[in-house]
Amino acid sequence: MATPLFTRGFIALSVSELGYFTAAGMAVFALPLYVTGPHLAGDEVGAGLAVGIFAISALALRPVAGRLTDTVGRRPLLLGGAMVATACFGLLPLTDSLALVLVVRLLAGLGEAAFVVAGFAALADLAPPERMGEALSYNSLGLYLGMALGPVLAEALVRAGGFTTVWVGAAGITALAAAVASLVGETRVAAAPEEVAPGFIHRPALAVALGFLASLAAMGGFIAFVSLYATSLGLENASIALFVFGGVVVLCRTLLARVPDRVPPLTLGASSLGAIALGLMMAAAVRHPLGLLAGIVVMAVGVAFSTPAFFSAIFATATPSERGVASATATAAIDLGLGIGPIALGLVASGWGIPWAFAAGSAIAALGAVWILTLRQRADQREVSSSS
Repeated sequence: MATPLFTRGFIALSVSELGYFTAAGMAVFALPLYVTGPHLAGDEVGAGLAVGIFAISALALRPVAGRLTDTVGRRPLLLGGAMVATACFGLLPLTDSLALVLVVRLLAGLGEAAFVVAGFAALADLAPPERMGEALSYNSLGLYLGMALGPVLAEALVRAGGFTTVWVGAAGITALAAAVASLVGETRVAAAPEEVAPGFIHRPALAVALGFLASLAAMGGFIAFVSLYATSLGLENASIALFVFGGVVVLCRTLLARVPDRVPPLTLGASSLGAIALGLMMAAAVRHPLGLLAGIVVMAVGVAFSTPAFFSAIFATATPSERGVASATATAAIDLGLGIGPIALGLVASGWGIPWAFAAGSAIAALGAVWILTLRQRADQREVSSSS
């Protein structure tokens, strides 16, 4: 009989993350409007800083959050991260300058680092080993659904009561996320006496994390420019491109959630990178709305399986007492990939156009696939050597 996956802790963690990322989606929508609106009268540069600056502090603090997750526990960082987010949303109505908004957003990065790192570590604790990929597939839906629902909710609240209503609503949602996270309980397994205390970086995961970073850099560049490209191709509703992307990811992670447990993680990771590369190349080569949408579908299938594959591979290199640091290493790849991808592909797009930027993203994913296949081959050779 299969070990149950949908335990009280797993459900509470997933619901808490859905709330947290819904509030994050509200911020992504509302912050640019808030900064450029009459209250602050900022510009597009300020809006971009307000949205993205939290990633700087989040990236810097992830290694610390990972070590604390392994030494202090998952629960304190889950609750603390959500409560910091609550405080930051509560402070936004009091800001009267862009500088203050940026300070609040940098503080929000502290909460982001703690909550996300502890969340992935707790997930690895709660998931049966033979169902790790399935658990990751279901759990990651909170991010995609939250980022889809958050902007819709924020737009409705702006119209109903202005930005203060949005920030108060987001604070209330993250407070609820903290309350639900308290139901998860402490999942950390105490380290055995002979185990070495965790460091700040999980070195055995670095090689696999490079492949994960490649997938995220390619995806980040795609997300940054696909709406502009869809408009240039004549799509009347450019948002359909991202809708198709998100819809395919959600469908695959829901209907095919057990696939990651039936395919070796490195094999699935390399295949995911290959699908991302193929989809981006299709979008670049067939300069027609149907070509773009077909490429998006192929790419989205790769993205759907990349996170479960790479997190499974990374957690396979960690003992239970190292899962926090492993989670920090993996999520740092997310920050780097989603930051490097848009910048690198933006430079290509400015010089040669968006199709060439997509082709560059395809090349990044293809190189990542080759790297992961190399790692798999090395692992197979070690296994053969150890058995002979």
